[in-house]
Amino acid sequence: MTAVASRPAPARTAGHTWHTLTPLLVAVTAAVGAFAVHRLFVGTGLGQAVDTAALLGGDFHHPRVSDVLTRTLDATRLAVLAVVCLAAAAFGVLRRRLDLAVASAFLVITANLATQQLKAHLDRPLLDGFPAPNSFPSGHATAAASAAFVLVLVFPRALRGTVGLLGAGYVAVVSVATVWAEWHRPSDVLAALLIVLACGSAAVFGVRLRRSGPTRPLHLPNRLVMAVLTVTAALAAIAAVVGLLSVALSERALPDLVSGRYAFLTGVALIVAGTAAAFIVWVRLTSGEPAQEATREATR
Repeated sequence: MTAVASRPAPARTAGHTWHTLTPLLVAVTAAVGAFAVHRLFVGTGLGQAVDTAALLGGDFHHPRVSDVLTRTLDATRLAVLAVVCLAAAAFGVLRRRLDLAVASAFLVITANLATQQLKAHLDRPLLDGFPAPNSFPSGHATAAASAAFVLVLVFPRALRGTVGLLGAGYVAVVSVATVWAEWHRPSDVLAALLIVLACGSAAVFGVRLRRSGPTRPLHLPNRLVMAVLTVTAALAAIAAVVGLLSVALSERALPDLVSGRYAFLTGVALIVAGTAAAFIVWVRLTSGEPAQEATREATR
């Protein structure tokens, strides 16, 4: 009688190790990026001046634009976003992906807790002559981005690109609205996006760390969606860089070179570029998290 040999456990390959560690590297990079944003826009006089110019430049009223921004801010309440996050976690459980449900809860709790703690304990030195309490980072942007991120994470891979595109549009509108309402500066929003990306990447790292076996084939996100996000990020980044240089020159060498509205639109471009880039990374990162069907197939 011949004994059936047990299947040996698959060895960890270099590709599997890289797949596991990638989210951790993204988390560290995003955290360092948030620190750099604080040092540049809060820790320097010129950075504060440029940031405040964008904040004050939003003091204009266009009926349709004002209506959209006001409605968006009114709809962005913690209670509503909490319901969205609970629904996302429940959806993960229904798909029998308890790990994604736990990761979603971790993302939302850590991102929003970190934001509130930083806002409460960080000092804002008066370097630009505009006395105002610390608003770094943005709580509204953190709440909106964390809700959108968990929806991308728990939805099936085939839909993550589309959900990411819709989420990016929503987060961008919420973020611009906070600057328009003079609640936050553009740097507050940029830091919030990086904090959410760092917490989300740490959550994905935890999901991948507990998984054994070889790396599964990557399910690439919708190419059209990624193309839209990439083109948007590139064009907005170019506009933001040109605008920041112009506003900085106006603040330090050539007063009245640009208008307040130009400074505000520069901040909008920075927010749009940061939002699109964050969602590109997030959608691409979550593309490595397989659907439940693939998980069952791999365990047969």
